[in-house]
This record gives sequence, structure tokens and C-alpha cells, in this order.
Amino acid sequence: MIEPKNNKKSKSRFSLNFNPYKKLGIDLGTANSVVYLEGEGVVIIEPTVVALDTNNMHVIAVGNQAKEMIGKTPEHIVAKRPLRNGVIADSRVAEAILKYFFNKSLGLSYRFFKPDVLISVPAGITSVERRAVLKASAGAGARKTYLIPEPVLAALGAGLPIETSSGNMIVNMGGGTAEIAVISMRGIVEYNSLRVAGDALNDAIMSYMRKKHNIYVGEQTAEQIKIKVGSAIELTNPKSMEVKGRNVTTGLPQTISIDSNDVAQAVRLPLNEIVIAIKGVLEKTPPELSADIVDRGMVMSGGTSGLRNLDKLFSSAIGIPAHVADEAIYCVAKGTGIALEMMANGVSNLHIN
Repeated sequence: MIEPKNNKKSKSRFSLNFNPYKKLGIDLGTANSVVYLEGEGVVIIEPTVVALDTNNMHVIAVGNQAKEMIGKTPEHIVAKRPLRNGVIADSRVAEAILKYFFNKSLGLSYRFFKPDVLISVPAGITSVERRAVLKASAGAGARKTYLIPEPVLAALGAGLPIETSSGNMIVNMGGGTAEIAVISMRGIVEYNSLRVAGDALNDAIMSYMRKKHNIYVGEQTAEQIKIKVGSAIELTNPKSMEVKGRNVTTGLPQTISIDSNDVAQAVRLPLNEIVIAIKGVLEKTPPELSADIVDRGMVMSGGTSGLRNLDKLFSSAIGIPAHVADEAIYCVAKGTGIALEMMANGVSNLHIN
């Protein structure tokens, strides 16, 4: 005869292991945000965009739906980004997008069991900008909020051995900032936070199209040009595509053809700024760590590192190997997951703000 299970014991064991407080890692980017849920991995990647009705300041849409509205709405509806150059420019709108991420990744349970949240921030963030992130996170419903510099998280997500005494160089390029850092013993030795990245490339393409081809294109069109045919260097066999815009002179719609070499010319100046910044960080790096970087090279992460041949440009301009990390756009988000696990295991020297 089979004896029935002891229900009291089962309930007791469940209550000891059950933890209703979830942990989230958020790569809160200027252009796109990625959310990592502990135990599940990356659960959200969406544009950091919010659509507002300016008549009553009501949030109409967030993420992909809001991005589709850019440049297509009546005057009283504004699609805007709450972050500029990697930091919060509008705390109330940032709070709205964090609420959206909490709700989408955790469901309504987060209102009863508030999550612990780890958010990436630029290495050069000011105390005022740091308080804005903490305020937005608390207002969105976070129980505790931890802030860790993006380069550290990107290096963790890229699999660099930052816990050792060797030198590791990470170049994390998102939408608003390029974070360049040399990391050793889980700390940043030298860094530069440059407010030139994906958005600056889009602006450069828009300006080039206006000056060279006499045509206005919008931000989303410029981004599509960058993704589809973009290259950091000129090519022998460039890719081409048709682009629709508005003629500067006549004001009428016009279609033209451009190729990868057009994009390479357009983005030359902003990419040169990043090259100069990388050289500046290397010049300040201690010789012992520089030797490690020469052997290992630099690792590139973030969405902008996906620009074709950018690694070749950096390698030839700087003289050390450049490698694009696996799943580069997810490096910071994966780093938040690793950092949450390290913190749970008692590791505290992660330069938490």
C-alpha cells in the first residue's frame, strides 16, 4: 500500500525555496533597450521610444509601436526618446518606459512583488544623472536599483576575463555613446565616454544625403541605409539600394540609388572621432596592461559594432587587432545577468554606483 505524501512537509519545502522577488538587468540604451530576466535570459529588445499625447501627457505607445510613429504623427502626438547620449533627459518618460518593461517581462505581479533592478549607465555619468536613473526606476516600481558602468557589463557579457590582473579593452558602441575602457581586476583603469555613436552616424548620413544628393531623408531611413548597405571603409564591390526622400529644391518626393561607399564617406568624421578616443585611452593605459591589449586586441560590442568592416577600420587605424563580440548587441544585457549572479554569490567589487 502506497502511503500518501506529507502535504505539510511539501508546503514547507516550497516556501523555503520560493522567492517572489524577481531580478531584472536592463541595458537602458539611447536607441534600444534590452531586458534580461534572471533565470530566463534576454526577454525584451525594443526601441527606447515613447509616444505621448501632448494635450494630456498620456502615454500612447512604447517601444516598437512608438518608433513606427516617428515622423508620422499629428502635432499633438510626439514620439520621443527619454534618453539622450546615454543618460536620462526626461525622467517622467523614462519612468513610463521602465514600467512598460517591468510589466511586459514580469506581468502584473511586479506591483505586489517589486523587482530588484540592475541598470547599465555610462562610465562618465554625473551624480545628477545617476539620481535621475534611480528616481525613474523607483517611480516605475523597483524595490532596489543598482547601477553599474556599461563597459564593465559589456566586458562581462563579451566573456572577457576582467577578474584577472591582465588588461582587457572593450569598445561598447550603442546609439548615443561610445564607451571605451581598459578593465582589470573588475575595475576600470582608463576610460573615455564619447557621445558619438549610432545616432551620430545616422545624422552624418542624413547630412551627406542632403549635401551630396540634394535629398532630405528621415532618421529611420538613414538607419535603414546604415544597416542594409553601410560600411566603415570603401569597398571594391559595394552594395547598393534605392532611397526615397524629398528633393531639397522642388520639395517633391524623389528616389535615388546609393551604395556602401556613399555611407563610408558619410560616416568618416564620426568614426574618426571614435578612433581618436580609442588612441587617447591607449596612451593613458599603463605599459603592462598595454602589452596585454596588443596581444589580445580590443573587443567591440553594442549595436553600432555591427557596422560592416568597422573592425577592419579600427585595426588598420590603431594598429592592434579588433574583434566583434558574439551577439554584440546583447553584451551589456548578458553582462547584467552575470553581474546579478555575482552579486548573489557575494561579489561586491563591481564598481556599483
